[in-house]
Amino acid sequence: MSDNESIWKRVLRAAAPVIGTAWGGPLGGTVATVVSEKILGKPDGTETEIAQAIGNGGPEVLAKLKEAELAFTTRMRELDIDVEKIHQADRSAAREREAKTGDTFTPRALAMFVTAGFFGVLGFLLIQGKPQNGGDALLVMLGALGGAWASIISYYFGSSAGSSDKTALLSKR
Repeated sequence: MSDNESIWKRVLRAAAPVIGTAWGGPLGGTVATVVSEKILGKPDGTETEIAQAIGNGGPEVLAKLKEAELAFTTRMRELDIDVEKIHQADRSAAREREAKTGDTFTPRALAMFVTAGFFGVLGFLLIQGKPQNGGDALLVMLGALGGAWASIISYYFGSSAGSSDKTALLSKR
């Protein structure tokens, strides 16, 4: 995998965690089709075309990634595939890795750096505004850091999906 590929896949996972996680798994073909349709306007875009579009895009590409994620989750519901279970298994594997290796420093350090980066970039943009040069890249970075930060919160504190399910069950009583 080239550096450009790994960068665009990290952006994809951070900006749209559902499709980013599913990309490398058995649902990868479905994910690629949905992302290609939303970003490139055609269902059969190559991975290279998608990588270039994500790598060269700005906030509008992030918006299209969110649209693709929504379309993908809708499609998974239609097929009765529980995407949240996929995410839970992913978090469980990460927690198991941490327990088996005894490496609590790395996840915590990454969480602290991502949190500092996210709120640092957000604070900068709120105080200074979007700069003329590199402003779009800064917005892409903010989106990627925001997605990563949401994943970190989910890792350490659990998903709100379980809470939503409990609320729905209680409202049926």
